[in-house]
Amino acid sequence: MRHGKKVNHLGRTDSHRKAMMSNMAASLILHKRITTTLAKAKALRVYVEPLITKAKSDTTHSRRTVFSYLQNKDAVGILFREIAEKVANRPGGYTRIIKLENRLGDNAEVAIIELVDYNTVYGADAAPAAKKSTRRRGGSGKGKAEVTAAAPAAAADVTPADDAVVVEEEAPKAEAAVETEVAEAPVAESTDAPELASPEKEENAEKGE
Repeated sequence: MRHGKKVNHLGRTDSHRKAMMSNMAASLILHKRITTTLAKAKALRVYVEPLITKAKSDTTHSRRTVFSYLQNKDAVGILFREIAEKVANRPGGYTRIIKLENRLGDNAEVAIIELVDYNTVYGADAAPAAKKSTRRRGGSGKGKAEVTAAAPAAAADVTPADDAVVVEEEAPKAEAAVETEVAEAPVAESTDAPELASPEKEENAEKGE
């Protein structure tokens, strides 16, 4: 009985199973998505995810360790050069398994296993959401900009009004000054008139005598 043994032998010997997992892991790294049976996909996820975590530290020891599992120089180069940078901030769960319809010939459960960060379907849904949030933030900023632009305009409108009031106040003062000068002029004439009239009165008085 197989109690307590979690490794799925997949109906193969140990050497055959390791060679198959190595080949499938290299194909997943090169193509980012492969289609296989559900049992093999689950076994491959356990096999490849520790290698992706190991690739986050780009050292000679890490490269040699990963190469001992993959046995493919191209796959190792892509894993350390491209995939490790893309999943640097992801703490785990680098792969996704999507179930498909059973296979027509033997009715086996078929699934797709893919790298999460290279999925174009789910990534396309997330990108427009980010754009919408950006537009909403931009719209609110535009409204604030319009309010701030309207405040200086209002201040500019108020300033000429104050100047007009000052001009109106100065104009009555100038008119009042002119009126005072005009009013002072008749007073001066009235004071001079008696002095001119006094000699005539004296001459008339002498003729009368």
